[in-house]
Amino acid sequence: QLQLVESGGGLVQPGESLRLSCAASGSIFSINVMGWYRQAPGKQRELVATITSGGSTNYVDSVKGRFTISRDNAKNMVYLQMNSLKPEDTAVYYCNADIKRYTWTAVLNYWGKGTLVTVSS
Repeated sequence: QLQLVESGGGLVQPGESLRLSCAASGSIFSINVMGWYRQAPGKQRELVATITSGGSTNYVDSVKGRFTISRDNAKNMVYLQMNSLKPEDTAVYYCNADIKRYTWTAVLNYWGKGTLVTVSS
């Protein structure tokens, strides 16, 4: 069974940093785009950042210059380094990936269960 498992969330003060990790496990042939989304209380889930298998990245404007997405293709992992955190970054952060499980299967989209990031003094 394929799983995306996030880790690294927690409670931090404004201005501090956190690093989120997401590991994809199970039968995997290839992973295309990997990304992070977040959902704050009472709000819709929004894209935070994405990264292609070739390393091209995309960020939502509100995190540009503060967050960095990266991945380790050999380990099927994606990371989100979050610096200068603000209270408005408080949300559940979800890992997302487009995965081809076998050579004969289509690319499907998968989600992790999320990790909570709370930024508060």
